[in-house]
Amino acid sequence: MPKRPASAPRVIAIVGPYESGKTTLLESLLWSTGAIESRGDVIKGTSVGDRHPSAQGHHMGVELNVAQTSWLGDEYTFLDCPGSVEFAQDTFDALRIADAAVVVCEPVAERVVTLAPVLHFLDENDIPHVVFINKIDQTNERLKDLVEALRTVSGKPLVLREMPIRENGQITGFVDLVTEQAWRFQHGKHSAPMPLPADLAEDEQAARAAMVEALADFDDHLLEQVLEDIMPPMDEINSQLAKDFEEDLVVPVFFGSAANAQGVSRLMKALRHEVPEPAQTAARLGIDATGEGVAAETFKTFHMQHLGKLSMTRVWRGTLQSGQEVPVGEGTLRLGGLYTLVGDQRTKADQATVGQVVGIARADELVTGSWIGDASEDPGWAEPQPPLYAMAVRAAERADEVKLLGALQALAEDDPSLRIEQNGETHELVVRGLGNLHLKVVSEILETRYNLAVEMSRPQVPFCETIQAPVEQATRYKRQTGGHGQFADIKVRVKPLPKGEGYQFVDQIVGGVVPKRFIPAVEAGCREAFARGPLGYPVVDVEVTLYDGQ
Repeated sequence: MPKRPASAPRVIAIVGPYESGKTTLLESLLWSTGAIESRGDVIKGTSVGDRHPSAQGHHMGVELNVAQTSWLGDEYTFLDCPGSVEFAQDTFDALRIADAAVVVCEPVAERVVTLAPVLHFLDENDIPHVVFINKIDQTNERLKDLVEALRTVSGKPLVLREMPIRENGQITGFVDLVTEQAWRFQHGKHSAPMPLPADLAEDEQAARAAMVEALADFDDHLLEQVLEDIMPPMDEINSQLAKDFEEDLVVPVFFGSAANAQGVSRLMKALRHEVPEPAQTAARLGIDATGEGVAAETFKTFHMQHLGKLSMTRVWRGTLQSGQEVPVGEGTLRLGGLYTLVGDQRTKADQATVGQVVGIARADELVTGSWIGDASEDPGWAEPQPPLYAMAVRAAERADEVKLLGALQALAEDDPSLRIEQNGETHELVVRGLGNLHLKVVSEILETRYNLAVEMSRPQVPFCETIQAPVEQATRYKRQTGGHGQFADIKVRVKPLPKGEGYQFVDQIVGGVVPKRFIPAVEAGCREAFARGPLGYPVVDVEVTLYDGQ
């Protein structure tokens, strides 16, 4: 059999809800491909994916983790995305440049609804994805019931790729419905081949036929064979699966236990054979992968200790090299050092070619969504999620206020869903994010990374006042300063305006009873009076008419 040619480097996002086991799956994938010698533990904080102090403290991912590996001659970048909706911005940005996604879920039918947001995003953007039902060793639920529950939240048809082998009520292995090879799970090891149990032969044939029927909906030739009760050859089934997956027509379903490395090698084989090439992903995004010059996108920035800003960038065309000058926006950028990542471990790279993900050091011009290349080819980047929660933040030490603002601006570059604003009315520095935990992690990063002690509180509400009915007011000013002294007598009408109209001043003086040079002083006096009303707040939505005086 001829050797399969190496594919271009591919990027795979691992997504799913909190506690589904995404980071544990990443650990097993890195172990199965030889990137790490032993698997770490998420709870103990020894895994590649959760080296962030806040991730260890909360036992959950709080930012994107990047890990690069190779297997059987192919290069892969895995993007372990946070599971909490409060950190979903990293997930959506990672999916933007990914060739495919692995959606990890727990084997509990009642919880599949938590997959709805990410599945909707994948379907809406035609991103190929598989479902990996994790923790299969911790459930007694039937796989058929889990798949039926998943169908209620998936916009694309699900295709079961494996059939479970049960012994004494426990899933101990699986049958690959494409090759019809049976495999036995081994704790902490790769699965071992085994003969197909005789009592499963009939069920396996029925499950395989159901898989082929699902594929036949998208291919006329396959449909003809199904109608004639002919089972297509394995190569044809494999080819159709890859085609339908690439076009995001079907969602293959696998199962296993990431904690025990069960079913992970089979998942990796499917990813190797079926995940689209970078050129196909570029075409889906409207990027020309065959043109001249370099084309790349920055999808995440990190501010790392001892290195500074690191801009994670995927190359769509051409080559990036250290010291190279590349077009960015209306100007050019000289690239600094290039790095590949496995968690927080960095390795210097000389260059990055098509499909690869590389971290560009100290490139202040690059932010999430930056386009490297001809500006006319920039496909654009989606707007970040709007903030939903706000807190006022202040430095515990007054001398740290300038340092605090700089640190927050750096964090906002790392996380586009974070907004920083100085409220001119309450004079507070307000941080806006996607939830309470989101902003709590911000305060933890300020303390651990920037050595800044901060205090957070609910922001003050900038109340305003107004009036309910028109009123007339006469005011006299008299002051003896020598000579004739100072004197003014003015008469004004004040009336309410519709909400949002602000403040208006109308001059109705006739005959010069109030000299024109003094009218601006009258207006300035009104504005000064409205800056703080009887209740202590600014007065808005009023009209002042100066109609008489002397």
